Order: sequence, then structure tokens, then C-alpha cells
Amino acid sequence: MLSDPTSEITKETIIFYLKEVAGEYKKLSGRRMPAELILIGGASVLINYGFRNMTTDIDAVIHASSSMKDAINTVGDRFGLSNGWLNDDFKRTDSYSPKLAEFSVYYRTFSNVLTIRTVAAEYLIAMKLRSGRQYKSDLSDIAGILSEHRKKGNQITMEQIKKAVIDLYGDWDCLSKSSQDFITAVMENNRYDELYEEITREENTVKEILIQFGERYPKVITKDNAEDIIDNLQKKADSADILAQLRRK
Repeated sequence: MLSDPTSEITKETIIFYLKEVAGEYKKLSGRRMPAELILIGGASVLINYGFRNMTTDIDAVIHASSSMKDAINTVGDRFGLSNGWLNDDFKRTDSYSPKLAEFSVYYRTFSNVLTIRTVAAEYLIAMKLRSGRQYKSDLSDIAGILSEHRKKGNQITMEQIKKAVIDLYGDWDCLSKSSQDFITAVMENNRYDELYEEITREENTVKEILIQFGERYPKVITKDNAEDIIDNLQKKADSADILAQLRRK
């Protein structure tokens, strides 16, 4: 359920891998079959911001011929990347919206055939609020994005975020109460750098809890039940107690 930590993709390698995919796709489909990838999630954060060092896979909206799958697999095999290292699985999650293309922005074109687009900042925040996973970097990414935009003198407002949520999903109340409370508290707190550090530490603890739980109870955790497992464990004890209990064999 958790991503393979051995398949780390950095800002430098993501560009290299995308170039390789473009080259393979061009060999298979030729110049007359252009393709487009809209990078979302960690990949979009990695390309546009400096606070993230790596991601374990690339989530994207893929507009291409069937040859794209072969190109992705070929590059993955060549460089020892995990299965699904570049995928559109998120289209089956609540954070997907068919309107994403409308609010994406041009990044680069590789091999004159593969166009790369990313998601505009407030829309990326909207997607991460919609997902709101404790065991991923959704919440720390939000604080990181807000921090970098403020440093650049282009602070993102609550009104922009609310508009982005409504643009993508139709209604502010599509967000869980926890996500609504989170972004309200973050915007009122206004200490984005400190919050980023605090949230990152908590996310890392949650990830460790899931890893320990998965080692003790193999094949129990799935993408669908991970949040419920974390919530149930946290109701019983604090994070330190949970880890101590799970480490006992």
C-alpha cells in the first residue's frame, strides 16, 4: 500500500525520466501523435517548488495513444523503477476532477512530441485538501506551497483556495470537515514555515506507524482503509505509545 522508498524520484531525475519517456514514445508513435501529461500531486510540487526533495511515483492525467503505456514501461524497466512509477491511478480517487486540464499550466515540451503541464498552485492545494491523507505529504505540501508563494510576494488567499475547490469540485462542502478546519487554521495561523516543519514531523510519524503496523499485520493495509486504521489507532493512544506497542514482538 505504501510506496516503495527505493524508487525515489528527485527534481533532477523527474526531468530526465520524462525526456526518456518522450523519446520512447516518439519512436513508437512518430511525430504525428503528440501526447500530453498533466502532472499532479508530488510530481507537480517537485517541479514547481523547492521544499520537496523527492516523490516515489508520478501521478498524471495522460492524454496519449496506447503507445504511451509501452514507453512508460520501457523507461521503468531500463532504470529499475517500480511498477506504476508513472500512472493515472488517481483518476479513480476523490481528488480527481475532469476540469483539471482547464486549470493546468504549460511547463515544457520534450522531443517535440510530449507536452508537460502542471497544476496551478491554488488548484493543487484544492486537490490536496480533497485528499487530505495523513500518511502522505498532502498537508505539509499545502503549508510549503503557501510559504513559497508568500516569499515570492504572491501570497495565496483563502478566497483563491475556495474558488479553486468550487471550480474543481462544485462545492466547498465537498471537503471533509477536517480539511476545512485544517486550511482555516493554517490561513489564520499564518506561520507557514513553522507549520510545514510541524506537519512534516507528524506525517513522518504516521508513516512509521503504518509501516510498523504493516509489518506486524501483513496484507491488511490498503489505500481504502489506511486513514481508518490511523484514526482508530490514534483514538486509543498517542503516536509515541502506538509506535512502542507496534515495535513489541
